[in-house]
Amino acid sequence: MYCAAFIFEPGTYDERFHALDALIEEAAHATPGYLGAETWRSPDGTRSNATYFWDNQEALRAFSVHPKHLEAKRQYTQWYKGFHIVISQVLRSYGDGTIAHITPNERAREAGQAA
Repeated sequence: MYCAAFIFEPGTYDERFHALDALIEEAAHATPGYLGAETWRSPDGTRSNATYFWDNQEALRAFSVHPKHLEAKRQYTQWYKGFHIVISQVLRSYGDGTIAHITPNERAREAGQAA
């Protein structure tokens, strides 16, 4: 499993941004191997992160060269103050089993076990 974290500082969004953003989201969902996404925003609102999860690296690569994604990349300075992307391989994912997540919970929940 792989994830691509798109960390960015938002700028000004216009109608073209929202239309293209929706098309990119559709492209991600339509790419075989797409598992889901999570987003967060820093407490001060100056930085955001959209992390997309992929079943395999080929799926991530396929999305990265989708025409609508490439179009957005060419125009990013219109809508973002800056960005940074981190591509990671998920080596392990676990928790106490109470929170559902895109990644599998690899730790079996044992009765009485502390989190």
